[in-house]
Amino acid sequence: MGKDKNQNNQNNPSSDSLDLYVAKLAFVGASIATLGDGLTAVAAGIALEALEKKEQSNNNSPQSQNGQSKQLEKMQKQIDDLINELNQVKKMFRW
Repeated sequence: MGKDKNQNNQNNPSSDSLDLYVAKLAFVGASIATLGDGLTAVAAGIALEALEKKEQSNNNSPQSQNGQSKQLEKMQKQIDDLINELNQVKKMFRW
């Protein structure tokens, strides 16, 4: 019996490599989903900013425009950081 089990493992090495491939694929999928969630949060922030800007359109003081500009720059940096992370994940898993 033990001999049959040992022979079965020797005859099926691709099962281990398949399991490794599946695990890597699951990791990539989870990473992409996490980055997608981050992009969704950034998009929600941009939408919120747009609604606030629309509501405050009567208040066009230079201070509020400067603050909005800084917030938009911060959001753009967050988007850029998420894109860079996604590119790093893609580089890790190129075969």
